[in-house]
Amino acid sequence: MSRALALLLLLPLAGCGVAADVTGAVAGIAAGTATGNPAAGFAIAVGTRAGVQAGLNWAVRVRARGEQDAVAEAIGGLAPGEVRRWRIEHDIPIGNEEGEVRLVREMVTPLATCREALFSVSDGDWFVTTACRQDGRWKWAAAEPAVPRWGALQ
Repeated sequence: MSRALALLLLLPLAGCGVAADVTGAVAGIAAGTATGNPAAGFAIAVGTRAGVQAGLNWAVRVRARGEQDAVAEAIGGLAPGEVRRWRIEHDIPIGNEEGEVRLVREMVTPLATCREALFSVSDGDWFVTTACRQDGRWKWAAAEPAVPRWGALQ
């Protein structure tokens, strides 16, 4: 059990990439040791890993959606050709981003009002994206994974 505790204490050093694997392994070893049943330990390890990975995926999606919403809101407030700074401050202040956004064109149709813009992240490369007006707000519209209907597949 002391090995499992040592692995758990080292988990923050490993980073998010292996967090689900290490957590699943620790839970499986502990359960297998406590029950004396390797099959139960394996099942608990697989279930724990799946649960932790789903939680991490959800957290990444929420943070990405926050960044996309910040860029989209900045796009919504621009006039054609105007440049403005954008910034996102997450609740947990890791990975806060900022950059510039430049409105390229506006596309108004009977179905939607959308804007195409260039944006940068932390004064780096420039990317192109599209934001559309939805329910009185501007929302990221560039790629399918940003759409809620994909659910857990994002």
